Parts: sequence; C-alpha cells; structure tokens
Amino acid sequence: MTPIEMAQAEAEKTFEMFIMWSKRVTIYAIIFLMIVVFGCNSGVETGPNKTGSQYNGESYSPMNLNNKVKK
Repeated sequence: MTPIEMAQAEAEKTFEMFIMWSKRVTIYAIIFLMIVVFGCNSGVETGPNKTGSQYNGESYSPMNLNNKVKK
C-alpha cells in the first residue's frame, strides 16, 4: 500500500468518525434543549397562585380610552 493510499484511507476513516460524532452531538444537544425548554415552560402560569403578567381586558376596552375627570 502506497503512502497516498494509506493517507486516503485514514482521511476517509477520520471523516466518517467526524460525521458520526457530529450527528451524535447534534442529536443530544437538540434533545437536551427540548427538555430544557419544556421544563422552563411547563406549569409556570397555572394554578390559583400564578404569578407574572396577566391580561386585563378592562385596561384596553374602548369605553376606558377617553375617560376624563369632570369637576
């Protein structure tokens, strides 16, 4: 086997390993990020003691837009 053939075989083997590990890391990263996103969004604004911004329709109703205090 000539040095060129040996180098070609090693390059092909290395490229296949690189692609395999790239796929593995990408799949594990996607799974991890999906778990994190689900965990952070799951149950944040539920229950009787929920916190955070909540929509109040009375604040933006048309009848409240031109209220002026009469003296």
